[in-house]
Amino acid sequence: MKNIKWIFNEPLPMEMHKARIVQKINLLKPKNRLKAIKEAGFNTFLLKNHDVFLDMLTDSGVNAMSDKQQAAMLQADDSYAGSETFFRLEAAIQKMFGMKFFLPAHQGRACEHIISKALVNKGEAVLMNYHFTTSKAHVVLEGGFVEELITDEGLNLNSTCQFKGNVDIDKLKDRIEKLGSKNIAFVRMEAGTNLIGGQPFSLENFEKVSKICKSNDIPLVLDASLLSDNLHFIKTREENCKDMSINEITLKLGALSDIVYFSARKLGSARGGVICTSSENLFKKMQGFIPLFEGFLTYGGMSVREMEAIAVGLEETMDEDVISQGPIFIEFMVKELLKRGIPVVTPAGGLGCHLNAMKFLEHLPQTKYPAGALAAALFIVSGARGMERGTISEQRDENGVEPLANMELLRLALPRRVFTVSHIMFVVDRLEWLFKNRHLIGGLEWSEEPEILRFFFGKLQAKGNWPEKLLEKFEQDFKDSLKNILTKYIILFNIF
Repeated sequence: MKNIKWIFNEPLPMEMHKARIVQKINLLKPKNRLKAIKEAGFNTFLLKNHDVFLDMLTDSGVNAMSDKQQAAMLQADDSYAGSETFFRLEAAIQKMFGMKFFLPAHQGRACEHIISKALVNKGEAVLMNYHFTTSKAHVVLEGGFVEELITDEGLNLNSTCQFKGNVDIDKLKDRIEKLGSKNIAFVRMEAGTNLIGGQPFSLENFEKVSKICKSNDIPLVLDASLLSDNLHFIKTREENCKDMSINEITLKLGALSDIVYFSARKLGSARGGVICTSSENLFKKMQGFIPLFEGFLTYGGMSVREMEAIAVGLEETMDEDVISQGPIFIEFMVKELLKRGIPVVTPAGGLGCHLNAMKFLEHLPQTKYPAGALAAALFIVSGARGMERGTISEQRDENGVEPLANMELLRLALPRRVFTVSHIMFVVDRLEWLFKNRHLIGGLEWSEEPEILRFFFGKLQAKGNWPEKLLEKFEQDFKDSLKNILTKYIILFNIF
């Protein structure tokens, strides 16, 4: 990572790439943004991309590819079986993690499906530092259950703890003793714990968890989807790792794990999924499910062009200049919001900037879905699309009882190599206005609630007419600028 000095008092984050392809984006008039969010049932997942100005919904499948990735896609081998593309990707994975066996899948949640299908029996537990929505759903669908072992500090939204994604070792030992190792399907460690603000785990903690798992004959599964950010934090925050190369760290993680899987929509900046292991026994348990649910063993539902891009993307992940980009820009955004008194999760993590909706909208109880309401309000005043990470993202239990989430977060993802400083500052500006007018934001309630993964395609409605009142105040304050608003902007997109 380059240490670039500035003569300014406060340095700006530096893009370690240049833009060579651009893509137009669209800024709707405020009244049209209100119409769009209503039609989407106040669910940002259901917005049409044409209606979105700055898409901060996710970093999944929307990271910018490099010129080398684009070039590699042209050499793809389309052979159904024995494709050279498969072996190039296999070699890249082996170099990264040092693991012998590789199973392809079409994306990360497909990997979760295969792993749960192979390892989880009815009544068994899966222990996690913290759950992700789909990882938990797959375990539950197989008749298992999830227990979270995050440290208490991990749930502290404003903390100085550098590794809030760590497993509480005492909790882990306690659960193994009480449940019995034979009743635990596996332990899952998620790099960059998504639902608590993209917070990393330390290599030291991972080593401790691995040792305990091995002594109790429990498989340790690493969800490496958000590993690139976690690698940056291990390298920069963990004293014993500062002299290690990124590849040395990934090889260490591979040696400590029984299974590593990831979404290449995140790690690798392409589209696909990967499962790897050095255990022939685990490999054979999972192998048969690939052609059954995904595709043949040498493509697993992926396009070979995407596989070529993943192989190059993994190689680029070993470059500190590449993986530092996300965390640096996120940290910049967090600092700018903190200056303005806006409540965000600290320290800055990976994946994106996370707003504390319960603190932002203190007048709204969790039953009125403050994170969802904040996501809708931000879209109305800015056209920026974020993602609710709170109670809406939870699932009702078998009795129809809705569990309240540990946190109510609005996640503003920063896809890698996509947004500029001006894009970030535009969102900061609108959040500052929104925070000053937060009393105008009301709650939401369900109008269409699916039984499974409701946050993806469920619809809500506003309680009262608060969206109209918010729009009215916004138009009053910005009336001069709205008269001549430009409807087309250019986003710096892709390519070193």
